[in-house]
Amino acid sequence: MTDRDSNYSTYALVGGFIFGAGLTCGYQIAKLVQKKKVIHGDEILDTVKNLFLEEGPIEGSWIELKRVPLRKFAFKTEVYYGGVSRIEEDQLMQYEFIADAHTGSILDLYRI
Repeated sequence: MTDRDSNYSTYALVGGFIFGAGLTCGYQIAKLVQKKKVIHGDEILDTVKNLFLEEGPIEGSWIELKRVPLRKFAFKTEVYYGGVSRIEEDQLMQYEFIADAHTGSILDLYRI
């Protein structure tokens, strides 16, 4: 093996190592950014309203745009509180919900 072949092998090895390290760092950074991503409260409210509209008209809706920390046992997240009102059997019924600010999932929905 000549010095030239040895240099190419070294460059290939170092280049492969740098490429692999870059992929690993990029993956970790993407995971961190994804975890910190927050869905705007208006988007969550639109989703909840659309779910209620599938069953009939609604009278009103609201959401607190300030995220609130929530902890249940070992589960920690930030949530939005909101509500929807509609007429059911000639009476105004109100519902409140708790939605995860990072995933948009409805964690709880209850009638007041």
